[in-house]
Amino acid sequence: MRDVAALPTLTELKLYVLNILCRPDNLDPDQTPLKEAVITRHGRPCGLYFQVLGPRLLKNYAIWAGDENRIIYYNSSGARVAETKLSEAPDPRLLMAYMPIAA
Repeated sequence: MRDVAALPTLTELKLYVLNILCRPDNLDPDQTPLKEAVITRHGRPCGLYFQVLGPRLLKNYAIWAGDENRIIYYNSSGARVAETKLSEAPDPRLLMAYMPIAA
């Protein structure tokens, strides 16, 4: 599955990814928590890692590669199952607010 989407804000990006990750296994997006972590390259944020957990050890995940303007989706076995190209995307530098501050 290859889609094109305009997701100019982080909120829109997260909701879109949550819905795509839930769809193959019929998970309810309203009941499924979305875990996320910032991906860095050379100490700078460049994307996000997303994961949803479901029954029977289900773990679907996605990677938003901010500098490539795409989201890649993987199923529980690690196989790539879909990709979304972004015509509009948030600025990965906005992820600085999500990064933990070193003590």
